[in-house]
Amino acid sequence: MKFTKVNWAVMIVIILSLVFISISAPAEEKKVSDEKVAVVNGVTITQVAFQKELNFHLQRATQQGMQVSETEMAKLKEDVLESLIEREILYQESQKTGIKIEAKAVDEQLSVIKQRFPTEKDYQNALEQMNFSEEDVKMQIERGLAIKGLIDQQIGQKIIVTDEESKAYYDGNPQLFKQPEQVKASHILIKVESNADEKQKGEARQKIIDVQAKLENGEDFAALAKEYSEGPSSDRGGDLGYFRRGQMVKPFEDAAFTMKPNEVSGIVETRFGYHLIKVYDKKPETVLAYAEVKDKLNARMKQQKTEQEAGKYIDELKKDAKIEKFL
Repeated sequence: MKFTKVNWAVMIVIILSLVFISISAPAEEKKVSDEKVAVVNGVTITQVAFQKELNFHLQRATQQGMQVSETEMAKLKEDVLESLIEREILYQESQKTGIKIEAKAVDEQLSVIKQRFPTEKDYQNALEQMNFSEEDVKMQIERGLAIKGLIDQQIGQKIIVTDEESKAYYDGNPQLFKQPEQVKASHILIKVESNADEKQKGEARQKIIDVQAKLENGEDFAALAKEYSEGPSSDRGGDLGYFRRGQMVKPFEDAAFTMKPNEVSGIVETRFGYHLIKVYDKKPETVLAYAEVKDKLNARMKQQKTEQEAGKYIDELKKDAKIEKFL
């Protein structure tokens, strides 16, 4: 659970959005006061702000099945405090350089956050449970966008990645640009529940045998999938698109990757039930051409350079800042 100055500086808007993925606050949230945990150039960072941020990351750890030890907790608190200090320094600097964020930009980002929730009521419940008002959210969005604007202005716009640099990286790391073998297939599924008895399994198997007979009589696979398949792809005629190894359950995968284009499998049993598979196309493993990845690679390398320079930039700002810590 490591926080870096670069992540907070460059990815701040994403982080703001992530705050609202969690619907409920931790069950054992401690009561906090407005006591200060730090002061940055005369601006107070409160215990309330610190605890909210800490709670969020503790909850994410819980949701991911992680337990935070005492040693990790001490480090986490240190990292959270440092990230709050760095963001305050960056925001102050953004205001010194005259960066202004229009209300329209804030509303657009707020709309993105709201779309993470099924309904407006779910969104409002999340705000209430996390002790946030919508004005709090808007303020954090505005600050995040201002910080992003500062990093873009002071660093991002000055970073250049040449084609020569990205081509050298591409040539030196061919393993990163491999496109694994892929299969394009459709299937017809007759479901079998995990707790099904032998009679239910037999009935399901008879259904797939009946469909198989229709295929052998020349009926169209996609039409039969639409009519009989019990999988979510039935509306698309069973179309699963292209997939690579590791994306399907193993018996299904083993069958599909050993078939030829336009071949239909025998009955394949998986934990979901009984399948008939039709393969339409196969793509062998390839290495993506530099021309195909150049734009994305240049953008990624620019981001990496920006992160490196942002770290140095924040360190310089901190040297000139008056920072007091009380935690």
